[in-house]
Amino acid sequence: MNIFKTLTVHTQSHDYPIFIGGSDDGVEFTEPLLPFIRGKQVMIVSNDTIAPLYLQNLKNALQDQSLIVAECVLPDGEQYKNQEHINAIYDALMEHHFARDCTLIALGGGVIGDMVGFAAASFMRGVDFIQVPTTLLAQVDSSVGGKTGINHPLGKNMIGAFWQPKCVVANMSAFDTLPMREFSAGMAEVVKYALIFDKDFLTWLEQHQQKIMQKDGQILSEMVHRCCDYKAKIVADDERESGARALLNFGHTFGHVIETHMGYGNWLHGEAVSAGMMQAMVMSYQIGLLEKADVLRVAKLLTAFDLPIYPPQISPDVALNLMGHDKKVAQGKIRLVLLKSLGQAFVTADFKMDTLYQVLTGINDHLDNQE
Repeated sequence: MNIFKTLTVHTQSHDYPIFIGGSDDGVEFTEPLLPFIRGKQVMIVSNDTIAPLYLQNLKNALQDQSLIVAECVLPDGEQYKNQEHINAIYDALMEHHFARDCTLIALGGGVIGDMVGFAAASFMRGVDFIQVPTTLLAQVDSSVGGKTGINHPLGKNMIGAFWQPKCVVANMSAFDTLPMREFSAGMAEVVKYALIFDKDFLTWLEQHQQKIMQKDGQILSEMVHRCCDYKAKIVADDERESGARALLNFGHTFGHVIETHMGYGNWLHGEAVSAGMMQAMVMSYQIGLLEKADVLRVAKLLTAFDLPIYPPQISPDVALNLMGHDKKVAQGKIRLVLLKSLGQAFVTADFKMDTLYQVLTGINDHLDNQE
């Protein structure tokens, strides 16, 4: 028997449910998603880490429903989120003669979700897809909201489309097989929601820090539900990131510099976002918005979740050049998401470049006196 809570995402494209919870008989993804498969053809796309764990059971369950199921297994890693490997999905769809009423299922983390979503958006100019996120980061962030895409050597997620899934199945049981480094990386996005939307949630995370790291199922279910609820509300207001949705990029402009410069996959996305959030917080402190205690408080929490708070050494000139390729650049100006206070974010291009340059030079002096 499966125990899922349902949360609905409202968008201009269509409304869709997020099923959050688990099962009392092991990992089970199939039951919630069956009503959202329109035709008979289903393509499960996964990676070579997740596929051995869950793909065959999902495939068998779908075939038991008389569906025609094919599979495409990609290598695991951000470095494979590119044109070459998305072509493998198109190749599989073409080789199996998939039609317009087919459904793609993304079984994996954020990389798989983004790639499968973009493949679904572009194959035959748009087919259905379902998100089955198996990492914490994907469950609380990338699987919800319809942002899909691949990376380019000069910038992360620069090629893509907005394409909403038919449903999302977030099963806490998947965390049983998730390495702690990946789990910690997901916590960066969780902390992000607290910093930009809800200071009380930040306190909640501090209070439940130990149970979270022990992967307590009930606590994780509540945490994922809260994060998805924050994201669902902002996606409903701004599906295509023309306004408030840009707040979700807190730490990402700095973080994408780290990922791109260090080589995709060397720093996990959540690790780069964690260090990027600290740079954004120091920037907010430097322009007089945050207290030093706020910066140190968040550094302490991120450290407790085994996340990096210091970015790698990257030349400020190199970083600024990479920022110039970021999607958040508008009219030639770098836009940053900063904090007015804990729980209140805003987007701005109104800052001195000298201050940004100083933050890119290093933030160690601001964090070294952590208790």
